[in-house]
Formats: sequence, C-alpha cells, structure tokens
Amino acid sequence: MIRQLTLLLLLCCFINNGIPTVGNITIHVTGREGENATLPCGIQAGDIFHVILTRLSKPILDCQNEQCKSESEVFKKGACDIIIKHLRLRDAGKYILRVHINDKEQQIKEYHLHIQDEISVNTGEELKLDVLLINADKVETNSSGEWTEVWTRGHGVSSDRLTDSDGNLTIKKFTATDTGTYRVLDSKNETLITVTVTESGTGSGSERTDDKPDDTEQHMYWFWRVGLPVIVVLVLVGVIIFIVFKKPQCLNGGYLLGRRSPEQSEGL
Repeated sequence: MIRQLTLLLLLCCFINNGIPTVGNITIHVTGREGENATLPCGIQAGDIFHVILTRLSKPILDCQNEQCKSESEVFKKGACDIIIKHLRLRDAGKYILRVHINDKEQQIKEYHLHIQDEISVNTGEELKLDVLLINADKVETNSSGEWTEVWTRGHGVSSDRLTDSDGNLTIKKFTATDTGTYRVLDSKNETLITVTVTESGTGSGSERTDDKPDDTEQHMYWFWRVGLPVIVVLVLVGVIIFIVFKKPQCLNGGYLLGRRSPEQSEGL
C-alpha cells in the first residue's frame, strides 16, 4: 500500500511539473540602498523563451518572447540577467528565477539579496530603521562590542528605549552608545540588511554638530579673539602718531593766523 502511494505521488509531481528542472543553487548578492543590484543568470540566450522572477511567492517579472511585464524597478538585461534599480531596504530577501528553454527544460536559480546602508544621527534625535521586513526573524546590534538581540519576531523589542510599529524599529532618543552595526536576520540566520549607524560629526562624511564647529566658525572665533584686538591697538597707535605730528603744525599755524612773527614785529 505504501509503495502504491509513493508511485502515485511521484506521478502527480511529474504531471504537475511537466518540464524537468535543472539546477537549483543559491546565489548571494550584496547591494547598497539607492543603488542598483544585478541578479546574474549565467545562461546563454539560446532558445530561452520564458523568464519568471518571483519574490515571496509573487511574480514581479514575467518575460515571454522578449515581452516583459514587471514592477517599476525590475528589468531584464540580456538573456535573463535581472536588474533591480534604486534598492530599498525592503527589497532584501530571497528571489526565485525560472528560465524555460526549448519547451523542454527549466532552470531554477535562487538569489539571496543582502542590502547595506549607512546612517548618521544627531544625539537626542529619533532613529527610525525601516528594517522589520515580513521575512525578518530578528535584529541584532554590536553596539556593546558583541552581537545582542534588540528585536525578535513574536517577542518584540528588548528595551523600553525601543519601539516597533509599521515595519520600523525606532530608538526614541539616540545616544553615542547606540552607534554600531545593526543587522536583520531571517529564520535561516541569513543576513537580510546591515545598517551602520554613526553619531553625526564622528565619522567621515557625516554631518557636523554644534559641538564641532566648521571652518567658518573657527575663523570667526580667531577674528574676535585675536584679529579685533590687534585692529584696535593699531587704530590707537595711529591716533597717537597723528596727534604727535599734528601738534607742531597747529602751533606754527597760530603764528600765521593770529600772531606776527618776530621778524614782522621788528619791521614795524
């Protein structure tokens, strides 16, 4: 009886699939948020007539005889390479590519897309991470020097300073101890998202804060501290020199305007 059930199951699988499947490997791809990522197919054009890309059991690209229907940021390039443009954190996860060849063969490839991002935050501000994907199982951070869970599916956040809602993990008031790397893992412990968080003004390319003045502020500081006193001293010296040299001229002018010189007096 068991043998008959096994044969019946195999027959059903053969009827449902119809086309034999060749290849079923996982390809890991890493991209950065806002940039493009390529899911390489590695199959020559040949007699490919149907390409289907699915994610979360939903087709997001369907190309048949070069006629493609897809979501706005997903495109086919060449024979069957897939381009995902303007990556978002929520694009991370597993993709399945089915390539049909000659009506007789089907190749299936599985991709795991890992997305990286960097964020710079001012102390005291709210930090919102859009990382709680439908396929996310937990979020870890190495802020303390070792990986620690800060959120797990079914249990939520691990601290009163954190909240989770609408797919966002939020730190209410960011502090320097919150800096570090945050990674999102799926149920198989595969990394979906990696976000590096720095405090503004502490990393290369990060925004400055009021604690770290820029070049303009430094120039103004030295002007008021050094430049202005020097200018005042120079002005005072100039006034003194003007008075010293002007006084004899004024005395000589007095003779010309109100007095006669000794020689003029004798001539009278």
